[in-house]
Amino acid sequence: MPLAMNRKPFITAAITGAGATQDKSRLVPRSPAEIAEAAIDAAKAGAAIVHCHVRDPETGAPCRDRALFRELTDRIRSSDTDVVLNLTAGTGGDLTFGDVETPMQLDAPNTDMIGATERMAHIRDCLPEICTLDCGSMNFGDGTYVMTNTTSMLRAMGRQMTELGVKPEIEAFDTGHLWFAKQLVAEGVLDDPALVQLCMGIPWGAPSDMNTFMAMVNNVPSNWTWSAFALGREEMPFVAAAALAGGNVRVGLEDNLYLERGVMATNAQLVEKAVTILDGMGAAPLTPAEVRAQLGLVKQDMPVAT
Repeated sequence: MPLAMNRKPFITAAITGAGATQDKSRLVPRSPAEIAEAAIDAAKAGAAIVHCHVRDPETGAPCRDRALFRELTDRIRSSDTDVVLNLTAGTGGDLTFGDVETPMQLDAPNTDMIGATERMAHIRDCLPEICTLDCGSMNFGDGTYVMTNTTSMLRAMGRQMTELGVKPEIEAFDTGHLWFAKQLVAEGVLDDPALVQLCMGIPWGAPSDMNTFMAMVNNVPSNWTWSAFALGREEMPFVAAAALAGGNVRVGLEDNLYLERGVMATNAQLVEKAVTILDGMGAAPLTPAEVRAQLGLVKQDMPVAT
């Protein structure tokens, strides 16, 4: 596709994630109240979208408790700060094998495999404007853990998202994930144009080098909206790279814990730094209202709890 700098990108703040970061920085939010406060602060700093997971409030361990998602959603929506809510739908596809000689002796405490309808339960509860769809399986880091998303599972989840009126954000960790995303659109499972997040630098998906990044960008259909991020110290360079290549940007503690070497960051500080980079490039971030108009998002009321 022809490339042109995006001078009106939106910023997504990925607030807490599902990684084992809770003991690496005291600034990683744990409870729904802390996650909501961090999301609101990120929105005030310039993020139009907040991407949220939930964690066990006591241990900080990632979880998929529906009540925590409802509390988080209610806290964000009842605040006086406007922001587009993007909830993860990636939990429930965690497969951890046994050792290399007994792989089918699954690590029960770390394996969490559930069906499509249950994986979507909190999305039906909360009806965010956006939710994620990890568009493939992959070895996620070293060891025995595999992020598991079969084609059948993705079709089922994608149909449910479309039926709920929630915009899927396709999480593409490699070029094959984009290939399958285009198939989902061709089949009518997902609406066209689609929304894509290019996830760079996660072992062992697409590495965060410019050749691979541009291969990913060039595989996104020209009428789709895309965003990109990279992990760790590559987070801020990819703010510039994504905007320069015509996309939108993502920052946040899900992807990087540091403001600079040795200095722990808050989500709001990372958003502020991204805004400064974009401003230096002559770009101005979109507001939540502008993002809704661009993506055709629909704000829905959260159903009454049953």
